[in-house]
Amino acid sequence: MDIFDTSSKVTLEERRAAEGLDAYVPRILRGGELYDADVDRFFLDLPLNGVRSRHSLRAYGYDIMVWLRFLIEVCDKTAWEAARSDVEAFHRIRRRSEPGSRISAASWNRSIAAIDKLYEWGVREGLLRSTPFSHREIWRRNRTRGQGRIVARNDAFERRANQTTIRFVTLEDFRQFRDVGVRGLTAGGSERPGARDRNGLRNALFAEMLVVTGLRLEEASFLLAFELDALPAANASCRQAWLNLPAGLTKGERGRAILIPDGLLQRLRTYIRVERAHAVTKFKARQGWSVVERPIRVRRPTAGSRNLLLLDGRVVPLEVFSPEERERLVICEADNTPIEPAVLWLTEVGQPVRPNSWEVAFARACHRCQASGFPIDISPHQLRHTFAVHILAMLIQRQLEGASLTSSAGPAEGYRRILGDPLQQVQRLLGHASLETTSVYLDHIATRADTVDTAVAELLALLPSGDRLLTPDLAGASLSRLTENS
Repeated sequence: MDIFDTSSKVTLEERRAAEGLDAYVPRILRGGELYDADVDRFFLDLPLNGVRSRHSLRAYGYDIMVWLRFLIEVCDKTAWEAARSDVEAFHRIRRRSEPGSRISAASWNRSIAAIDKLYEWGVREGLLRSTPFSHREIWRRNRTRGQGRIVARNDAFERRANQTTIRFVTLEDFRQFRDVGVRGLTAGGSERPGARDRNGLRNALFAEMLVVTGLRLEEASFLLAFELDALPAANASCRQAWLNLPAGLTKGERGRAILIPDGLLQRLRTYIRVERAHAVTKFKARQGWSVVERPIRVRRPTAGSRNLLLLDGRVVPLEVFSPEERERLVICEADNTPIEPAVLWLTEVGQPVRPNSWEVAFARACHRCQASGFPIDISPHQLRHTFAVHILAMLIQRQLEGASLTSSAGPAEGYRRILGDPLQQVQRLLGHASLETTSVYLDHIATRADTVDTAVAELLALLPSGDRLLTPDLAGASLSRLTENS
């Protein structure tokens, strides 16, 4: 909740008139005019200083806008006149006020990180001698490697509550969510006249993709249909295929490969041939390209192509396209006539399904489950956690069978010392930049004695023969079996 007067003249403009990714660099306005040219230069420099995703840019813009509003309305100061006492007053209002106005420690720390970056930049640019913050050196240990380094810590940061708690769902809860919530079936799996979601099969397939691949919502939303064309068909020795995610699609532009189980891939191809094809027909009939904002028109790519050919003849590597630019891709015929969007997931009239639409669909499915007596509350990101916990638990069981977990350093450290390979496998599949980020799932497993046994039992129960352990290379394929009853 914003504690400041909504009539304040300081506002955030999330988009600016610019080409390419610079269009998502925010602007701070006051009375409809640019608030400060130097603050604007700071925002324009953010992509060069490690802040590149449009979500991060928006978050920086919002946090700094709130700070500037505070300085103007409470302190009657500009950005470059702030003092330590202003930070203290800001903390009292944001963190020590009444419930409803008070923000969480995590939100406070996020805002301080953005504001601190503004003033560090200002010092480098010679706009002020020192920042309104104080810093001290601390030793930060790397939990997964037992090493560490000295870093400067802003004293305004607060210690947060334990952040290792994650939410994931059992496979049975996922089935109920998919069948009752998404597809609109009865608890017994039969048809419920008048209750089925007209996009239920598509939405169920999307949910299955999240839970068996660990994709982030934005990554899954903006896959391109032709990216699946080059994947090989399954055979006796290969029950899954590797799909390379280009750098521009992934968080931090790191790129990675994910495993697509054969059962899921077959259903995706059926969706493309049937439901998506109907949507494409409506897209052409309604000239859907006319409502695409700044469409990027390209020739139809060949299967497995790593480049796109623009209509003006330029060849552009696929990895440079951001998720937002993927949404704008429109494939054209040889005569330049638009025929379909390039993205995989389409609405009934052939427009790309945006991430917020999936969130709405998930919320509607949860409400339907709850109305049917199932206390289920699932978000798209929760399915990513579900994938990570179940796969990691299974790999732990495989690697630790017969090994003792006794360790003088405690159970969590005992896991870390001998589970480097499973953690690294899950890290690669999830696309985490740091192994320490992935270790949050290990912490969860180590502090929940039943997690490994329960997760593995669920996975093994899905196999034709439950008397053999899974091997790591079958992990994705085995988890995908939960979707075979679609």
